[in-house]
Amino acid sequence: MTDTLNDETDLRAIYAAPSDGAVRKEIATLDPHSKRFIALSPFLCIGTARPDGLADVSPRGGAPGFVHVLSDAELAMPDRPGNNRLDTLTNLTVAPSVGLLFFIPGFEDLLRVNGVARMTTAPALMERFIEHGKPPRSVMIVEVREVYLHCTKAIRRAGLWDPARFTARDAMPSAGQIYRDQIKLDAPAEAIDQMLEHNAKTELY
Repeated sequence: MTDTLNDETDLRAIYAAPSDGAVRKEIATLDPHSKRFIALSPFLCIGTARPDGLADVSPRGGAPGFVHVLSDAELAMPDRPGNNRLDTLTNLTVAPSVGLLFFIPGFEDLLRVNGVARMTTAPALMERFIEHGKPPRSVMIVEVREVYLHCTKAIRRAGLWDPARFTARDAMPSAGQIYRDQIKLDAPAEAIDQMLEHNAKTELY
C-alpha cells in the first residue's frame, strides 16, 4: 500500500472525470475573446522544460497588449533586458513547447495558451516592439495549439486582487538582504537594494 499517485488510474480513483464543458472549452486557435484578453493583459507567466527534465516558469510583463496577436494561430512577444541567465530561451532551443498564463489585474479569470515557440531577430518584428527608442533583445513567436479560459477558483482562493489581503513588504527582508544572505555578499543590504532599484529604473527596455 502506498499513498503515492503514480499514474492517471491512481489519480482518477480520487478525482472525478472532467465535465463536458471543461473539456470542450479548449479551442485550437485564438478567437475574438482570447485576442481581447491578450490585448488587455500586462503580465504573464511562461512555462518551459529544461534539458534535464526540470520545469521552469518565468514572468513577463509590459504595457497591456505587450504580446501581439499576429494571426489566429500566432503570437509575438518581445524579450526585454533581464538577468541574462536565458533560462527560458535556452530551454526553447532544446524543447520548444511553451505554456503561457495571461493575467489581467482585477480579473479572476486567466487565459491559458499552449504552443510551440521559436526566437527571432527578424528586423520587421524587432521594429514592431521598439519601446522608449529601444528594440527588444529578440522576439518570441508562439505557434498556438491550445487556448482556454481558466476558471476563477485559484485567484479567488488567493484573494490576489483584494487590497485587504495584500501583505506588507516588511513581512520579509528586502531583496538586497535576501541576496546578501543567500550569496554571502560583503556589501550592505541597503547598497544592494539601491543597485537593484537603479537597474530596475534604467534597464527596463
